[in-house]
Amino acid sequence: MTQHSPKTAVVAVGGNALITDKQHQDVASQVSAIEETCRHIADMIERGWNVIITHGNGPQVGFILRRNELAAGEVHQTPLDVIGADTQGSIGYMIARALGNEFTQRGIQRQVAAVVSQVVVDGNDPGFTNPTKGIGGFTAEEIARQFEKEGWMVREDAGRGWRRMIASPQPLRIVEREAIKTLIDAGFIVVGVGGGGIPVVEDEHGMLKGVFAVIDKDRASALLAADLQVDLLLISTAVEKVAINFNKPNQQWLDRMTLSEAKQYYAEGHFLSGSMGPKIEAIIAFLEASPHGQALITDPPHMVDALAGRTGTWIVAE
Repeated sequence: MTQHSPKTAVVAVGGNALITDKQHQDVASQVSAIEETCRHIADMIERGWNVIITHGNGPQVGFILRRNELAAGEVHQTPLDVIGADTQGSIGYMIARALGNEFTQRGIQRQVAAVVSQVVVDGNDPGFTNPTKGIGGFTAEEIARQFEKEGWMVREDAGRGWRRMIASPQPLRIVEREAIKTLIDAGFIVVGVGGGGIPVVEDEHGMLKGVFAVIDKDRASALLAADLQVDLLLISTAVEKVAINFNKPNQQWLDRMTLSEAKQYYAEGHFLSGSMGPKIEAIIAFLEASPHGQALITDPPHMVDALAGRTGTWIVAE
């Protein structure tokens, strides 16, 4: 894709790379977690990869929403699209700084650019009538019912507690796509489409307006990867490999899947919507649009070994 590297990857960083557990949610802990992940990404770059980093922002959005609630009546409220921009900026800064410092230590002559990214969605997307994406932290039913009175849809989430739900429309177009491509072609490492991008709708005059929604990070990462026709979509998550029959006596770890096998396992319900499902769905979309591309799922400590074929789960067109 670029003259600087024959291999370009979109690396979608999961939430565990930002917040490891409930005891480490403060900013200093987030920075430490990001620094650890960036060491593994730097290993990848040192081995010749050009990288576009995407990331989640769910907990951080929740923290800002909570600040809104605590500050109500004292300062103005922050709308959700601006919260998306805030978190893209702060997390993008943390990643850019951590990776830049890693480059300095290693003598790598590369620069990192974080791009605040808008993503166009359809205002008539069915997701707006059936909110499915959890936002903010988990809470007790009593607090959730108070959110419900304020107009939120709330739902109990797999035994982990109650959560506010919001629309998660399909991403259609990344507004800053050409800016990201230009930076990659110029040799930059790019952080973009953070949190799935800031969801906007476009009117008949081409004017954009932010909407009350969130976009799935993996879906947006797959769209970016397909648009740029990258060599690899690497989804970094909490597990080293993907399994079918997960947590069952006949659990089976997978080293490799074809696109058709991934579709079959997905249809059979092996990948749940709250965990591996959106990742497999995103990879299916990427491979359908990029038949020469490949996808890989692993955790940050195993990135380099997985790229060398020693671990991780590879998904290929056929």
